Amino acid sequence: MSSNQQPVVVGKIGSTYGVKGWMKITAYTDSVEGIFDYSPWFLKEHGEWREVKVSQWRFHGKAVVAELEGVSNREQAQMLTNCEIGILAEQMPELPEDEFYWRDLIGCEVLNTKGYNLGKVDQILETGSNDVLMVKANAKDAFGKTERMIPYLPDQFVLEVKLSEKQIIVDWDPDF
Repeated sequence: MSSNQQPVVVGKIGSTYGVKGWMKITAYTDSVEGIFDYSPWFLKEHGEWREVKVSQWRFHGKAVVAELEGVSNREQAQMLTNCEIGILAEQMPELPEDEFYWRDLIGCEVLNTKGYNLGKVDQILETGSNDVLMVKANAKDAFGKTERMIPYLPDQFVLEVKLSEKQIIVDWDPDF
């Protein structure tokens, strides 16, 4: 991994499982086992990323547990509790033209159809029915807003995503 690449966080190491170095894994992938489609992993320890390989994994109820190469006892595993699990962006599959990774939308300017700058996407919430863009308004917002919640509904509210320009065009009233 080159020094300018930041891994994409896809999960986190949870608590230890047993005495042989196994750990519970919290996966942010669509399915809990989907995190194991990626290799190698990068763990963030003390602010630094290091490469690791999964020796084996298995289901534990509805969750998953894993053993990492070089981690053979409970004490070593405990040292990794709460470490983020990352992968390189190029490990992620390419998406169809009209689909986007959340990481690509974060930081995009959001403009309405009249050209009013509503702010920048600060985060995205998954609500079950649809995702919601959390847009942090500009400091001098003419409508006194600090944040806007815009449903990510293509063709209804989200009209166009211009990743090359880091812009999202929406049909949204700035006073809303």
